[in-house]
Amino acid sequence: MSFVAVIVAAGSSLRAGAGLPKPWRQVGGKTVARWSLEAMLAAGADHVVVVVSDNHQETAIKVLGDLPRWSVVVGGASRPESVVRGLEALATSPETPVLIHDAARPFLTTRHIHSLLEALVDQDGAILALPVTDTLKRGDQTIAANVERAGLWRAQTPQAFRLGEIKAAYAAWPTDAELTDDAQVAAAQGASIALVAGDPRLMKLTYPEDFSMAEALAETRWRSRTGMGVDAHRWGPGDGVWLCGVLIPHDQTLIGHSDADAGLHALTDAILGAIGDGDIGEHFPPSDPQWKGAASDRFLRHAAERVRLRGGRIVNVDVTLICEQPRIRPHRDAMRQRLAELLDLPLDGVSVKATTTEGMGYTGRQEGLLAQAVATVELPA
Repeated sequence: MSFVAVIVAAGSSLRAGAGLPKPWRQVGGKTVARWSLEAMLAAGADHVVVVVSDNHQETAIKVLGDLPRWSVVVGGASRPESVVRGLEALATSPETPVLIHDAARPFLTTRHIHSLLEALVDQDGAILALPVTDTLKRGDQTIAANVERAGLWRAQTPQAFRLGEIKAAYAAWPTDAELTDDAQVAAAQGASIALVAGDPRLMKLTYPEDFSMAEALAETRWRSRTGMGVDAHRWGPGDGVWLCGVLIPHDQTLIGHSDADAGLHALTDAILGAIGDGDIGEHFPPSDPQWKGAASDRFLRHAAERVRLRGGRIVNVDVTLICEQPRIRPHRDAMRQRLAELLDLPLDGVSVKATTTEGMGYTGRQEGLLAQAVATVELPA
């Protein structure tokens, strides 16, 4: 289902400590706001508006600028004002579903988003919520009374509505009335709001100790996936060969539609295989003339971007080149460095090896070169 989103990241975050607002602090190796934006994009958002404070526009662009289909707007003095500004920045049909999400809840997943969109089909709105399970007490320094917990829910974000309806509801909301969430605004206009099963891991970062818990959660959120790629090209007339992004002077070249870099082709397939996203031929058909002679690093960068858009990360890559010629060892360090640069990996996360087939087969007869690659990625659990 097509949808758009607003991520609210404009608060001062005074209770969180550390001097830096929550959306721009790091959890699990990336900024809090990036977790949510990546999740929205991975779930298929057409466009996401990130609402920031007026002194963090440059920060947002710096840490999120490599991601597609998003824009930034400056928020207001309160959360309602920031939400309204985010909604106004969405240029789409009033019937389009819009998800409104607090950036301070980083562990958003595609499952959360799709469950909200499914509930919105026959409701005016939908929110993620958890039933209250703790015993509730009312009081100050001492207990004054127990509070009945039956039928009580803890609201989470995102919260889903149709764009035109939530904009109209905010326009009708009294500016001096207390407001706690977007569902309250919609319900005040008679909207029917569905309760969708929330997730305890979709916690809101509020106090300093919440970040310690979030770091622990971030380490358990990943599942490891491995992909394998194989590519082969025949030798032909030439004066150099591209292998793993490095041009090696040679008295022959590999023949192919692009630059025939078998190492990069195998590695591209390995990365795509690790995320179950087809193969290089599906993404870059050899029948398409635009890829004639293309540098294969474009293919590898594309595969890496597909991992990032799913909220994942590449952990390790290993390429084996099987050939009698040319000699790989003198160029191996340059190949590792180039792959590390292309994939934004530390050097010890990249391996390039070479072997021969002892004169056997087409590689042994020096008719062609074979490359094999294995890639390990981690995706959100």
